[in-house]
Amino acid sequence: MIARREQAFTYTILGVFSLLALAPIAGIVLTALQSPDTVKAFGSFDGIHLGNFSKAWDEGNFGSYLKSSAIVAVSVVAISSILSILAGYAFGTMRFRGSQALFYLFLLGLTIPTEAIIVPLYYDLRDLSLTDTYWALILPQSGVSIAFGTFWMRAFLRSVPRSLAEAARLDGATSWAALWRVVLPLGRPAVLTMMVLVFMWTWNEFLLALVMVSDESLRTAPLGLAFFQGRNTSDFALLASGSVIVALPVVILYVFLQRHFIRGMLTGAVKG
Repeated sequence: MIARREQAFTYTILGVFSLLALAPIAGIVLTALQSPDTVKAFGSFDGIHLGNFSKAWDEGNFGSYLKSSAIVAVSVVAISSILSILAGYAFGTMRFRGSQALFYLFLLGLTIPTEAIIVPLYYDLRDLSLTDTYWALILPQSGVSIAFGTFWMRAFLRSVPRSLAEAARLDGATSWAALWRVVLPLGRPAVLTMMVLVFMWTWNEFLLALVMVSDESLRTAPLGLAFFQGRNTSDFALLASGSVIVALPVVILYVFLQRHFIRGMLTGAVKG
């Protein structure tokens, strides 16, 4: 009886907090589906207006912005995932001189905020003639993502029994083959979870794009949304439509990978 009460109380609390988290999202979606006149008249509703999305797409140039965000996000995910897996495998399964010190050096990337290094980073990239290029967005975000990915993959790989890799080596497999054919297939949820997190962080990055990019064709979706907001400060339906367009790719990605994402959060990737 007590267990049922505790379970009911737990679900009630979770339900309340879920509603609090979903209420702003539902409000933005409903605002995007209304006409501008209806939004100004609170409490009224005159049907669904999907034309807000096409208008926001055309006026906000979101096609170009989403393309830039996709190029940057996919590149960062690919680079950081490969290097994080290799570094995590080395730190998690191998013992070599200075491994602990080198690992903590990697962790510095998790502790230093972007705001603290954005100014010297800009001058460094400008001296290398990389500002106003995709590389000015890809390289810094890859560095930060590798720091997180190394920590993430090391934690997972340390939870994998060493006997698996040792058995593969006894069968004649190299360390490279043991990683890609034996160990990594077991960590698919952990790898996918890391990729989803890196994709979301890269997609939502705003400050780096604001500082490093001035060419409109290179603006990412969050930066483009900020400029779009500056031109449409009073049209809330149009602003909400633009926000939904920018957030939709991340939502779609999470919906398709949510099972692997949750599994990765609940298994060895969170152990250390």
